[in-house]
Amino acid sequence: MFTLAAPVVLAELGWMTMGMVDTLMVGRLGPEAIGAVGIGSSVFLAVGVFAMGLLLGLDTLVSQAYGARRLEECHRWLVHGVALSIVLTVPVMGILHLVIASLDHWGMDAEVLRLTRPYMNVITWSVLPLLLYASFRRYLQGMGSVRPAMVALVLANVVNVLVNWILIFGHFGAPVMGVAGAGWATVGSRTMMAAVLLAVIVYRERGRRPGLFSTALRVEAAWMRRLLGLGLPAALQVTLEVGVFAAATALAGRLAPASLAAHQIALNIAGFTFMVPLGISSAGAVRVGHAIGRRDAQGAARAGWTALLFGAVFMLSAAAVFLIVPRALIGAFTTNTTVMEVGVSLLAVAAVFQLFDGLQGVATGILRGLGDTRTPMLWNLGAHWLLGLPIAYLLAFHAGYGVIGLWWGLSLGLIICGIALVAVWSRRMYTVLGLLSVGPGGDMAEQEQTEPPRPHGDPLENERLNRGKADPDQVDSGKRDRQNQDRGHLDEPNAAQRQTDATNDVVSLAGVEEPTLGTTSDANGLSAADEAEGERRRKQYEGGAELVSKLD
Repeated sequence: MFTLAAPVVLAELGWMTMGMVDTLMVGRLGPEAIGAVGIGSSVFLAVGVFAMGLLLGLDTLVSQAYGARRLEECHRWLVHGVALSIVLTVPVMGILHLVIASLDHWGMDAEVLRLTRPYMNVITWSVLPLLLYASFRRYLQGMGSVRPAMVALVLANVVNVLVNWILIFGHFGAPVMGVAGAGWATVGSRTMMAAVLLAVIVYRERGRRPGLFSTALRVEAAWMRRLLGLGLPAALQVTLEVGVFAAATALAGRLAPASLAAHQIALNIAGFTFMVPLGISSAGAVRVGHAIGRRDAQGAARAGWTALLFGAVFMLSAAAVFLIVPRALIGAFTTNTTVMEVGVSLLAVAAVFQLFDGLQGVATGILRGLGDTRTPMLWNLGAHWLLGLPIAYLLAFHAGYGVIGLWWGLSLGLIICGIALVAVWSRRMYTVLGLLSVGPGGDMAEQEQTEPPRPHGDPLENERLNRGKADPDQVDSGKRDRQNQDRGHLDEPNAAQRQTDATNDVVSLAGVEEPTLGTTSDANGLSAADEAEGERRRKQYEGGAELVSKLD
C-alpha cells in the first residue's frame, strides 16, 4: 500500500502546491488579490471538478479490469475516458462564463470583484488539458503506474512558479499582469501535466500486446453508460464536497477583505494536509479494485483498513501541528496582523475536523474501489448541504461569529461524513467477505457452483463471441480460450472468467448495471450451443442477484 500511496500522495501535494504558490505570490499584491484568486479558484473547481468527477469511474473500471488481467478492456476504458473529456469541455467552459457574468450579483467587495473577473476568464482555458490529464492519470493509476503523475506535478509546479514570477510582476520584459498572470501560469502548468502523461502512455504502450494503438477508437453507448453510471455519483460527491467550500468562500467574500484573506490562507493549509489522505484514498481505490478483480476479499479488506489507518495517523499529526505552530503557518502567507489573528483562530477549528476529514476522504476512495460511488454522494449531500452549510450561514451572519462561524458549520458536516462513511465501509466489507468467501487459492470447483457468471449481454463477452463467428473453428471453447491467452488475458481463461463474474456482483452494489449490447442469435452465425450457454448464464446471473442485494 505504501509503495503505491507515496507517489500518489506526492502528486496530490503537488496539485495543491500549485494553488498555494499562486496565493503566496499574489499575496504581495494585497488581501484583495488573495481573495480574488481564492474565489476564482474555488468557483472554477466547483464547476470543473464535476466534469473531473465523471472520470472517477475509471478508477473502478480500469483497476478491476487490470486485476483480472484484461488489458484490452483497460485500453477501451481509456478511449471512452478521453472521448468523455472532449465532449465535456464546451459545456464546462460555457457554465464558467455564465458564472463570470453573474459575479456582479454576488455582493463581493468591489476591489475583489474587479480582480476576480480577469483571473477567471484566463483559467477557463485550462478546462480541456485538465480533463485530459484526469483521464490519463486515472488510466495509469488503475494499472498501478502512479509515478508519472507525480513527475508531471513536479514539472508543472516548476513551470507555475517561473511563469508566475515572470507574468505577475513583469520580469524579462513581460507586462505586469497581476492576478491574470497567475491565471496564465495555471493554464500553462495544466497543459504540461496532460502532455507529460500522454507521452508516458505512448512510451509504455510501444510494442505491448495487446496494444493500445490496436484498440478500436469507436465509442459505444453501453460502455459510456457504465462509465457514467459509476462516474456520475462520484462527480456529484466531489462537487458537493468542493462546492460547499466554494460556497463558504463566496459567503466569506461578503465579509471584510481581511476575513476573506484569512479564510483563503487557512483553507489552503487545510487543503494541503487533505491531499495526503486524498492520495491514500486513490491508492486505496486501486488496491481494493485490484483485489476485487482477482476475487480476493481478504486482500480488499486489508487494503481498505490499511488506507484508513494511514489517513488517520497523518491527519492527527496535522491537527497537532495546527495547534502548536499556527502563527508560523499563517505568517508564511501574510504579515497583516488582522489576517494573522483570524487565520490562527481558523486553524484551531481546522484541527478539530482534521481526523474526520481524512477518514471521509479515504473511505470515499476505498468504497469507489468496491464500485460504490452513490453512498458517499448521499452522505455529502446530507451532511454538508442540508446541515453543515445552513448552520455555518446562521453562525456567521445571524449569530455574529463571522468567518469563524462558517468554519464551525463546515466542521460539523465533515465530522458526520467521516463517521458515517467508515461505518458504511465496515458493513460493505462484511458482506463482500461473505460473497467472496473463497479466495484465489480456494476450491475452484466450489466457486464454479456458487458464483453467478458474467451477464450474457456483457460487451466483452459479446466481442469475444463476435470474433468467434468470423472463423467457424473458434466456436470451439478451447480454441477461444487459447486465443484469449494470446491477447494478454490470464493463463487460465476460465479462472479469469470466474473472477470477473464475482467482480460484477460486487460492482453492482452501487446499482450500476452491466452494459447490454443486445443478445446474439443463430441469425448472427452462432451455434445453438452458444445460445443455450447464453441462456444458462442469464439464469445463473439472475439467481446471483439475491446475493448482490445484500450489499444494498
